[in-house]
Amino acid sequence: MSIQADKWISYMSKNHKMIEPFQETQVRYINEGKTKVVSYGLSSYGYDLRVADEFKIFTNVLSSVVDPKQFDANSFVNIKSDVCIVPPNSFALARSVEYFKIPENVLTICLGKSTYARCGIIVNVTPFEPGWEGHVTLEISNTTPLPAKIYANEGLAQVIFFKGEEQCSVTYAQRGGKYMKQTGITLPSV
Repeated sequence: MSIQADKWISYMSKNHKMIEPFQETQVRYINEGKTKVVSYGLSSYGYDLRVADEFKIFTNVLSSVVDPKQFDANSFVNIKSDVCIVPPNSFALARSVEYFKIPENVLTICLGKSTYARCGIIVNVTPFEPGWEGHVTLEISNTTPLPAKIYANEGLAQVIFFKGEEQCSVTYAQRGGKYMKQTGITLPSV
């Protein structure tokens, strides 16, 4: 059976809770069309996720070394806001508004939206593996020498879905992946 990508994403989200909350159309305006937003929602071959209003902004106040094996959580300043100002040549961590449940025969790749990329903002997200679920931890890098503004509850990145012909041998859930069912901004863990 062949089905269009957007129809499959919609079906899986409505019937199997693959994306929650799910926005079936691409939103570009809110407040009855009065306010422009960075778009989010269902697109032709993917889904534009939103960034939540929780951010961890990297700071070097303690002169820490960034070590994935012994990550110092004090290297971040936590904020909850409608906007996040990422310092020049720095980064912030955030999470998606949406909670994802990836089917066992699907792999996703997530790329930053062009609106932000054209401003020197790079969004880095690792693939969502078959069987993974949770809120997505988003890394937002400001590559510019100027502060950069990120808008909470608006689009930040696009998820592209790759459906396999069959289920993979071992899913992320089956191997006990350490980032399974994350619900907040999740720091590195080894």
